[in-house]
Formats: sequence, C-alpha cells, structure tokens
Amino acid sequence: MAPFTTRPVVMGTRGVVTSGHYLATAAGFRIMEQGGNAVDAAAAMSFCLNLLEPQSNGIGGEVPTLVYSAAEGKAFAISGVGWNAAAFTIDWCRAHGIDLIPGDGYLPACVPAPVDTWGTALARFGTLRFADVLQPAIELAENGFPIYEGLQEHLAVNREKYLTRYPTTGALYLPGGRVPEVGQVWRNPDWAGVLKRLCAAEASAAHKGRVAGIEAARDAFYTGEIAERMISYIAANPVEDATGSAHAGLLSLHDLAEWRASVEEPVSLAYGDLTVHKCPTWTQGPVFLQQLALLAADDLKALGHNSADYLHLLIESAKLAFADREAYYGDPKFDTVPLDILLSPTYTARRRALIAGQACPDFRPGDVGNGVPAYATFNVQEDNRRALQVAGRAVKDLGLGHSHVGDTTHLDAVDRRGNMVAATPSGGWLADSPVIPGLGFPLGSRGQMFYLNAARPNALAPHKRPRATLTPSLVTRHGKPFMVFGTPGGDGQDQWTLQFFLNHVVFGMNLQQALDAPTITCVHFPSSFYPRPAYPNRVEVEGRVDRAVLTELERRGHEVKPIDGWANGKVMGIRLDEARGVIAGGVSPRRVIGYGLGW
Repeated sequence: MAPFTTRPVVMGTRGVVTSGHYLATAAGFRIMEQGGNAVDAAAAMSFCLNLLEPQSNGIGGEVPTLVYSAAEGKAFAISGVGWNAAAFTIDWCRAHGIDLIPGDGYLPACVPAPVDTWGTALARFGTLRFADVLQPAIELAENGFPIYEGLQEHLAVNREKYLTRYPTTGALYLPGGRVPEVGQVWRNPDWAGVLKRLCAAEASAAHKGRVAGIEAARDAFYTGEIAERMISYIAANPVEDATGSAHAGLLSLHDLAEWRASVEEPVSLAYGDLTVHKCPTWTQGPVFLQQLALLAADDLKALGHNSADYLHLLIESAKLAFADREAYYGDPKFDTVPLDILLSPTYTARRRALIAGQACPDFRPGDVGNGVPAYATFNVQEDNRRALQVAGRAVKDLGLGHSHVGDTTHLDAVDRRGNMVAATPSGGWLADSPVIPGLGFPLGSRGQMFYLNAARPNALAPHKRPRATLTPSLVTRHGKPFMVFGTPGGDGQDQWTLQFFLNHVVFGMNLQQALDAPTITCVHFPSSFYPRPAYPNRVEVEGRVDRAVLTELERRGHEVKPIDGWANGKVMGIRLDEARGVIAGGVSPRRVIGYGLGW
C-alpha cells in the first residue's frame, strides 16, 4: 500500500515555486512567467510573505537564504540575519538587572535583514530590478488580500494586547477594535508606501545600471526617512517587555546604515552521492548535518519507516547534535566553531557510540579536544526551573513546549536553467513588537537568542549576529542542482526537514508522500527562544504515528507527548530531475495555506 498523500506532486519543465501562502506562490509564478529566474521569483515571494503572514514573519525580521547559481555552478549562503545594536551589551544588561534577554519589546531587535538580503541576491544572482519583484507585494498591500483563518485566529488571541500594549498594531489590524472576519479584504497602505519609496530610489539611479539601482533602493531603506522613522519611534516610545519594565530601543542609525548581508560559503556534508548544504553557524543549520552524519552508518530502510527502532535513533541523534549546537555554535565572525571536528567521521563515530537502547536523560555535548566546556555541563531540569523563575512563572512544567514552533514561513524556487533558492523568512512578527506608524511593520526580536555568558559562543556582543533557528536546505548531486526545502517551526525545523529528506531519499516516497508522513519533535534540549525551557527525554509525536510504536518508545524511557496529527511545521520542497528536464515540488497541507505551482 502506497503512503498516504493529500495533494499531487506539482511538476513543470520551466519552473516550480513553493511558499507558505498561495498568493505569494502566485507572485513567484508570475515573476517566472515574466522572464525572471528563481532568485527573482524568490525575492517576490518573500516580500509577499512579509505582508501575507505578518504573525509569522516581516520585513523587520530575517531571511537566511541558500542559492545554487547555475552560472557559477555552486551553492552559496546569504546571511539574512541582521546584527545586534552596538549599544546592547552584556554590561548594559547587568547594569539594568537583566539576567535573560526578553523575547519581546525593543531590546532584542536586530537590524532588519530582508531588504538588503534580497538586494544582495538580486544584484549577484538575479536578472530583474527591485521594482519588478516588489510589484506583486505593493499591489497586495494597496488593493488588499482576504483575511484567512490563521491570521484571524492570531488577531483574536492577541486582540487585548494589540488594543492596549501595542495600540499602533491594533489601529492597523483591528479597525474599530474588531477582529476582521475571514474573507474580509485587508490593506496596509503604509507598508506599500515603504516599498514604493524603494522603487523610486531605484528609478532615480537607473541610469547607472541595474545593480546601482538596487543599491539605491537598499540605501533608501537603511538610511534616510525610513531608517529615521524606525529609530526615532523606538527611541521615543518605550514598551514594556518580558522583564516587567519598559525599555526604549537601542538600535541606531549607524547600526542600520553599516549592516550588510554577506554572501558566504555554506556548510556541507556528503550523504551517499548527494551533498547537503546549510547556512553557517549564524543559524542552527549545521545541526541537520550532524544528525545526518550520526545516522549515515545505519541501514535506516531496514529499521522501517517510523518504527520504534528508527524513531529512537532519530531522537537520540537529535539530543547529541543539539547539545553540540548549544555548546559550540555562534556567529563565526566572533566565535571559533569547530565544525571540522563536529562533522568529522572520527568525532561522529565517538558520538554515535553513545546511543544505547534506552533514552538518555542527560544533556551531553561532545569533547572537541579540550574537555566539555563548563558552561555546557548544566543540569537541564535545574536550568529549566531557573529560566521559568526569571520569566516570572511558577516553578513547574507549564506545558510550554518549545516556543515559536508555529512562527516563521518558507519559500523555494527552481528554474529550468538550474538556479535554485531556499529561504526561510521569519522574525519581525506582530506579537513581539508594535507596528511603527507610517511604516506598517514592527521590528524583530531575534536578539533573544543571545546568551549573557561572555565565556560561551552565541554570547551577546555589539554588531554580532544571533544564532537563528532559521535553516533552509539545499542539496546537490555530483555538484549539480538537485533539491531545495525548508519549513517554519523554531527548533523543530532541522528535525522535520531531516525526516522529510530521509522519507524521500531513503524510503523512496515521492515528494508529497514525504511531506505528508507524520513527524516527531525532540524537545530535550533548551529552546532557542525566551525563556529557553527544556524537557529532558520528551518527544512530541504527531497523533498519526502507530500507538504500538509510542508504547515501545515509552518503554525505552522516552516521555511521549502525542499532539495533533498535522501539527509539525509546514515543510515544502522542490526537486530538479535534470536528466528528464522535469521540476517537481510540493507543500505540506499543515497550516493549510501553503501551495506550490509549476509550469
């Protein structure tokens, strides 16, 4: 019997696009029809997603991006994560009595990354102008789009907050104080105005060429009126955050003007005849590769898809890999990250030997040569209690799980020339920061991922990138373009995408079958998000997994927490079959609104 599937695999010969909202996918399709390549289409989809899924991402947030350039014949990572304010330091936090960076308000705001990220991508790898790729988003913002269930639910849950604590958000999203109805057309003219200012700046420099115009559009966002409005508003309007106090923003005009997205080498690992590429350790991306390396020596197909043996191995591998993430990952411009050791066969074999038949309750980072760092030897239960106390919560398991598993979105694009893009827009979401009047969007809160221990990686420092959970994936075969994929979902991203990848390349499922199969999430390790709870030995399992398998996992010592059968993420992906000249893609039906299109 074939695995269950909900949708057909989308196939085409000229291009395929996927995204977290069907209207964004349509925008990417439109750009390809107009002659744009995969990078052009991806940029258009990203800006549309910033508007269409404001509860999950925004133009004030981040967008780590992977690109395979057909012209250059290789993969690249674009650092779509803005840096921290120069004025926000560990000493500042100590002087103001802050022991844990809050997950909301202005303190954790980093420089908004999407505009320069896509400007960088368009200038180097694209073919169109900013004005071309921004047009679909401008039209959606000016003419409006229908409110859908997920956005309405978010506004209903946060109505009181948006009417009292974040009144500028309420004024925009709750007209007359009421939650919009599903199907009601909603507009954001201020947001459209921001994009139109970028287009105007580009047009003024068009005589200097396409790249110079893109640079002018970029400058219009990070300097001048838009930047001044951002900085002046957060400086003059302190907001209460999770510390219980009100704080003004610490970002400066200098912070915005000096930040640039960078094109970097991805981190890569061979798996059979495939090579998987991830963003460097300014994301959690390499944790996917560490898990894959731990699994590579096992005959996974013989274990059986979603069998107790298979899931136990996945869970215990995740524990080891994510422990290393906590111990060693950080912005490589500041932190020395021993990826050569962490991904080496010798180190991986030592780590793999730690996996036994029973669940291990301990937090076990590896020794890369100098002993396990003291900061990484904490007791998970005690650290969890401390985090909840700092957050002003009762000292008990509140069932919080890992936060932000429903935030973020994703997009992919592949064209017939072999250009591929995977990008994961996130941050700048509505719930953490108020909308800035006249701009129509809030800033982000990615800085909450920094630690306040200067001895460890990912410690707060001026102009440093926080280690983001956002983690697109790109795969080549013998150096040629093969596949791109990703998902929303915080710390779960590199677990659900790994399961999708193995479903396809090991278990032989087609793309949609691989997307639809039920997944599990290990939450044994500290969350990347405030207040960083951890749940030793806990695994959250979509309810469609066989009950007998869950019983066996419990017998092995796992704390199994069944959840909704379609709860984990919204994985999507596209594969290029160069031999046949066919591009195939799909999107999980989870969270309903994501779709793919091909032609």
